[in-house]
Amino acid sequence: MSGGLVQALQLLAALSLLILLHEFGHYFFARLFKTRVEKFYLFFDFLFPFPGLLNFSLFKKKKGDTEYGLGWFPLGGYVKIAGMVDESMDKEAMKLPPQDWEYRSKKPWQRLFIMLGGIIMNVLVAIGIYALIFGVWGEEYLPVQNAKYGIMVDSVGESIGLRNGDMVLAVDGKQVTRFNKIVPEMIFNEAKSITVNRNGQPVTVPIPEGTVRKIIKAQRNTFIQPRVPVVIADVSDKSEAGKMGLKAGDSIISVNGQSVFFYDEFEKIKRASANQPIALGVIRNGEQLQLAGKVPETKILGFAPSGPAAFFAYDKIKYNAIEAVGKGFTYTFDQIGNYWRQLKLIFTSKEVKASESVGGIVSFGKMFSPVFDWQDFLMLTAFVSIILAVMNLLPVPGLDGGYVIFLLFEMISGRKVNDKVMEYATTVGLVLLLALMVYANGLDIFRLFKN
Repeated sequence: MSGGLVQALQLLAALSLLILLHEFGHYFFARLFKTRVEKFYLFFDFLFPFPGLLNFSLFKKKKGDTEYGLGWFPLGGYVKIAGMVDESMDKEAMKLPPQDWEYRSKKPWQRLFIMLGGIIMNVLVAIGIYALIFGVWGEEYLPVQNAKYGIMVDSVGESIGLRNGDMVLAVDGKQVTRFNKIVPEMIFNEAKSITVNRNGQPVTVPIPEGTVRKIIKAQRNTFIQPRVPVVIADVSDKSEAGKMGLKAGDSIISVNGQSVFFYDEFEKIKRASANQPIALGVIRNGEQLQLAGKVPETKILGFAPSGPAAFFAYDKIKYNAIEAVGKGFTYTFDQIGNYWRQLKLIFTSKEVKASESVGGIVSFGKMFSPVFDWQDFLMLTAFVSIILAVMNLLPVPGLDGGYVIFLLFEMISGRKVNDKVMEYATTVGLVLLLALMVYANGLDIFRLFKN
């Protein structure tokens, strides 16, 4: 099974589960307050956001007052709550007198819980998944001081004055203890400086304006990495590395007669040798060998280097069941804060451009690993649940947050928003959501053709 298909299946599974649970949150509170739910659908049974177009479902079954079904348009889902202006835009029902079992007959605080039900469920799901992860696998991270060879930086890092081998001490004067927190601290806080230990001396490197944008445009996971020796983890048999005779466990100690120890040193020489012969000195089982080959035009030899875990001690924290739930709770709200800061940067930062940061369904799919791993899948599913919660809380008509704004106005002023105003606002909101969907997925298509 190809990596792309594995990513697509993980995305489909995660979104389907999270959409069902989100809509169940609305359904649960509606039933709790004795409100009739006319439809409960995974995916839309119409061409969203046009409720009158292409109305059909792949599966449906009526049970009690509710029709449960699977729609054909796979970008969301919905529950149709009686007496509510929503994406179904059932205007005829709204012309009839309110009934006791309708949404519009319920008290404002009850309607508020019905509208917040999906968001509450997404947050609870994230807490539950993170608690499971911490309970089963614990928490593992690389302390900055354990990366004894310092950092390895890409061209963006070099351009601002960082050097391979620097030891990171602080970002904007704030000490960073976990290696994986260095780059997020720089991006989320739009840091102005990073302090490193260089050859035994503290050096403060200013971060020029525009660096955050460069990090995001490039691959942010390559900006700063732990510096590691060149040890082969895996080799593709049909690659140039395989033809040369490289094997897993080999340590590369020279390239074209130049001594190397670190992976960045190897990469620098290799990048300058495209379409040229290459001679590697390697250590295999204590014996020194010489291997010869040619660097392809792609500059990819076809081997995977050993990662930091092969060289450095990671700290691991174990949690019992109660501790895992507590950690799941705090971690979820930390992630909500991080995602909110990411979202805010799009609107407030001079460096972060929507055209470079916004993505559609393809971008979502690429978040998942091309090789299935339960821990990675669950971590990303929990994070996508957080994304759904935050996005649905935005005060946009058509999203849960838009309805919440109207309800808060009613609760504060004592005056209910006119149904016509709700209809017009919902229509405008749905059109805006459609435009955003087209824009985000259009960017994905543009990037695919560009690459």
